[in-house]
Amino acid sequence: MSNTFMRKTRSLMSFEGLRDLVSDSMAIDIGSTSVIIAVRGRGVVVDEPAVVAVNKVSGETVAVGREARDMLGRESRDVTLVAPLVDGVVADFERTRRMLEHFVRQARSGISHFSRRAVVSVLSGITQVEQRALLSAAEQAHIGRVYMVEEGLAAAIGAGVSVEDKKASAVVDIGGGTTNVAVVARGMIVYAQAERVGSLDIDDAVVDRLRRHHGLIIGAPTAEALKKELGSAIEPVNPARSMNVKGRDVQTGTPRAVEVTSEEVCIAVEGVVKRLSRVVNRALGELQPEVASDIYDRGLILTGGGALLDGLAEFLQRETKLPTQMPDEPRYAIVRGLSQLFDEPLLLRRVARNERSPLLDESAFEA
Repeated sequence: MSNTFMRKTRSLMSFEGLRDLVSDSMAIDIGSTSVIIAVRGRGVVVDEPAVVAVNKVSGETVAVGREARDMLGRESRDVTLVAPLVDGVVADFERTRRMLEHFVRQARSGISHFSRRAVVSVLSGITQVEQRALLSAAEQAHIGRVYMVEEGLAAAIGAGVSVEDKKASAVVDIGGGTTNVAVVARGMIVYAQAERVGSLDIDDAVVDRLRRHHGLIIGAPTAEALKKELGSAIEPVNPARSMNVKGRDVQTGTPRAVEVTSEEVCIAVEGVVKRLSRVVNRALGELQPEVASDIYDRGLILTGGGALLDGLAEFLQRETKLPTQMPDEPRYAIVRGLSQLFDEPLLLRRVARNERSPLLDESAFEA
């Protein structure tokens, strides 16, 4: 047996070697449209679509994440695309487990096979059954200790709200399938309400507009591209700005292209942004007077990928008559907040919705 092999073996069996087998803490924002994972000390390492490609015949997983999303609209006849989470909760446990396991493995570095702990975001009002499903999926991804934290609190912390702040702050997190309105104070949730409306509804509205007014059927990726390129919650600066869009003719079934203007996309999304406004105003109407006073002074904080729709902050400010702001990289607000909770261990234990007994004793790996 070579000396080199013996040295490697001794290194692996040493305390430091054992620590290398276990990756550090992970923050996991798992939603209807995307999974974002940040690793302590490394930042965001995974940002992938929450979709799985499955073989219809064998049931085997063909692709996960971006690789699966790239198949959308062009998948083979024996492959179907599955979104394992719907409206922020587990709809397909087995696919969720496989997807999470894939992304957690992708997030790990080196030869590590376990993670010491993870903080996972969950919607307000999640049921015990839904909570257990997420916990089980995380456990089978070889995560030692799992904390579940409401995404409204995580988004607030990630947007810069201090956990020591006595006054209330309101966060509107707009995801793919849901919009979560949360009010936090002293690092705790004061009020939270999730509604089933999000950026996917904007995509659907764009698809519907083109089908009705242009007789053209387009896919979800094209609708998303239109939303990002031409979409606006307010009157666009250049209403005539256009984009050439290709799809299938409703009547003939043949390929066809049309020019779609920014004004048309704005009209298409109008109904959805008004729904978002009603969700926010309804939540504001349920606040206690002292909390409402704080929010009047401070306004709203927009987070989530849906907040990136052009003009949305201005639209909500006009509709609610409250100052509205958006942090840098609003899509990462939740995962930033989850990551920061590792620096507040007492707060983390206090706000965690649930905690699974550790697969590994994390104290054994403390430096």
